[in-house]
This record gives sequence, structure tokens and C-alpha cells, in this order.
Amino acid sequence: MDEDGAREAGKEQVVLMWGYLPGVSPQRSPLLGPVPVRLPPAAAGDAWRDVCGGGCGFAMAISESGKLLTWGSTDDMGQSYVTAGKHEETPEPFPLPSDVTIARADAGWAHCVAITDEGVVYTWGWKECVPTGRVITDQASVGTLEKDERQSAIANNQDISHNKGNSIAVSPRSQASRTSSGAASGPSESRGTEDSTKRRRLSSAKQGNDSSTSGDENLSAPPCVVTFNTGVKITAVAAGGRHTLALSDFGQVWGWGYGGEGQLGLGSRIRTVSSPHPIPCIEPTSYGKDRLSAMKGNKNAEGQINKVTGNRVTAIACGGRHSVVVTDSGALLAFGWGLYGQCGQGNTDDVLSPTCVSAILGVKMQDVAAGLWHTVSISADGDVYSFGGNQFGQLGIGSDQAETIPKLVDAPSLEDKNARSVSCGARHSAIITDEGEVFCWGWNKYGQVGISLL
Repeated sequence: MDEDGAREAGKEQVVLMWGYLPGVSPQRSPLLGPVPVRLPPAAAGDAWRDVCGGGCGFAMAISESGKLLTWGSTDDMGQSYVTAGKHEETPEPFPLPSDVTIARADAGWAHCVAITDEGVVYTWGWKECVPTGRVITDQASVGTLEKDERQSAIANNQDISHNKGNSIAVSPRSQASRTSSGAASGPSESRGTEDSTKRRRLSSAKQGNDSSTSGDENLSAPPCVVTFNTGVKITAVAAGGRHTLALSDFGQVWGWGYGGEGQLGLGSRIRTVSSPHPIPCIEPTSYGKDRLSAMKGNKNAEGQINKVTGNRVTAIACGGRHSVVVTDSGALLAFGWGLYGQCGQGNTDDVLSPTCVSAILGVKMQDVAAGLWHTVSISADGDVYSFGGNQFGQLGIGSDQAETIPKLVDAPSLEDKNARSVSCGARHSAIITDEGEVFCWGWNKYGQVGISLL
């Protein structure tokens, strides 16, 4: 995945990228070291503000003037310019209304979502990921996407952001920016150590999803405005494989898209939710209660803690087919696909409703990110915890064994380091410390870990 990072040159923020962006390199070779990303000549007087990851082989960032800039896409790798923008090596504004100012954005396998400084949400890409809304571009510009899910990718947005074969980071930051994470289904690669039963289950799930997105459903939808209830202002968004989460200023989580593994947290395997629905993460009776009661939670029939009482959700993240949220009490809740333990419940079952990761209930979590099949969170004390799939070392625990409950990432290189921002690609992870240092680990076939970064 490509890493975009920003460093300060005088007062100027500089975005750096490394990893795989096919439209950037003449031979489409990975960028093994940081390469500066320059603003286009038309953006004279503007500057970089934040990075937002990207989708299938493209990157996104936001300028100081609130323009959403994209680059890195090509026209022959199963991509849709309706999703990525036709910009190749040169960042250019994505065609959203000229009078809007973008504050945050994120990308999934083949859909994107962005919010304005007024809390209005725009989304585009795969039709099943885009709810019915007011279209703001010409339908004639809609293209088609490659039907093979292996050409799809998820990306996250953060101080460091990732997509299919690249990562993006802004450093140093004046403050940690809350971003969501995603994962990517990059070029096929397997490990002999994978359990054969899990491979069969994964293959079966993939075939089912492929069949559900065949034909006309793979057509892309142009940007549209997502309609919420009156008075709802969205402050954060996260894009997963084929689902989207949004967080309101009151801490309510909304979701839409594909929910076949429970990633929409509605208590069922509903395949498609075509409009934003509230996800019950917080007990309604908990509002206004003190912190002690906020940490208790309610147990289900299996003894798992479901919704944790508290006042609000403060952070959201989408993985390939699972979702994770953090509450104001510091509790971590996960739901969705559980094949590799990425929901942190001590097993590999799917989780259909927001359920507390009880193994770390006593640790106050601050932020979270999710990859294709792993999850990484950071505590208020700056510690890093990870769980889920680990075929490429993406958990950072010194082995390649999956973990179904959170494990402390206690690598010697992180001793006396305090993480303040976290991000996940499909199969790699990254943090930024409070001193502005970047640490990456996991899959590095395309240079996405950025080992040569100084």
C-alpha cells in the first residue's frame, strides 16, 4: 500500500508516498522509498492539510482550501474513474461541487465517502455501497468496475493512510487526526501455514459475495448526497469493503451498504441496507450516567458484553467485512466477519451486533483502525493492541499466528513510545507516536511498510 506522509518544510506541509500506485510510476513499479507528492500548478497558493488513503490503486488527500485531491489511478486495472478520478501521477480535485469544503474522506474497495465542513456527506463508487440520494454529477460519466473482487481495495484515512499497495502519511501533524481504516484485497498471495478449513470458509464466503455483485450491480454510481434524519450532522466517516459507517456530532453511528456478515451491527445478516440506519452501539438508557456505570455493559446469553453503556461513540473504523468503534468510556466494540478473530471475542464466529471486546475492557481505548481481517487499537496511555489475521505479521507481535483476543504490541522498537494515531492497510499496520515517528509492520511485497523511510 502506498504511504503518504507530510513533513514540515518551513511552514509548508509536504505529502510523501511510497508503495504501489500504478499511475505514478512509468513501469508501474512500487515506490520503495518516500517520494514527494506535489500540488498541481492550478493549486498555486493552496497547501496540503490531511491525507485520506485511497481505494484500488489511487490515493486521496485534502488541501487547505478543502479540495479533495486524487491521483495514482490507471485505466486498465479494473478501476473506475468515477471512483478514483482520472489523474494518474498528478493530483487533481475530484469533481465534487465547487462550493463545498471537504473536511474528511475515506475509501473502500471501490467506493468513496467524504464529508464537508458543514457535515454533509457525499459518496460514490460501487452502486451497492451508494444509498439512494441526490446525484450531483452527470450519469453519463459513470464507468464500470472490474468484476473480480481481487482487483478491489480498501483504504483508510489517517495521519497515515493505506490502500491496495500504498500508504499515505502526514508528519508532523499539529494534532492527531481521527481517521478510519480499511483494507485491500490485493494481488492474490497465500501462505502454506493457513488453516485449510479457514481457506475453504473464506473461499465459500468470497464466492457468495462475487455472485451477489455480478452484472449490472458492479456499475459505479456518481457522487450523491447521503440523506440523514433532520438535524443530523456527520463528523467522521469510514469506508469498508462494501459498507460505510458515519458518526454524528452526538456520537451516534450510522451504517449502510452490504451487511451479510453483520458488519452493519443490526443483529442480522441483512445483505443490503440502501439508506443510512442507526447502529445501536450505546444503551439508550445510558445517556447522562456516570463513568462507573458506563463501564458495566450488558451481557448476552453467551456471556458476551453487548452494548456498553456510555454517552457516545467517539471513533469508528471499517475493515474488509467488520467494523469497530470506541466509546467515550474507552470501551472497544466490534461486529461483523470473525473468521480470523478480528472481532476480538476469543473465537472465529461472526458478530452480528456491536459487542464489547471484553478482554481489554479495563484499558481505556482512544483510537482504532481495521484492515482486511485484523484490528489495531491504541490506548489513552499510548499502548498498541492488535488482534485478528496475522499471515504477514500485520499484528506486530513477533509471529504470524492469528489472535482472537487483543495482544499488546510490545516490540523493543516501541519501548517508551506513545502511539497517538493508528492506521491499517489490507495486511499491514502503522502508527505515529507523539514525537512524530512513523512505525510500520506487516506485508511489504509492494513496499507498503516503507522500510527505507528515514
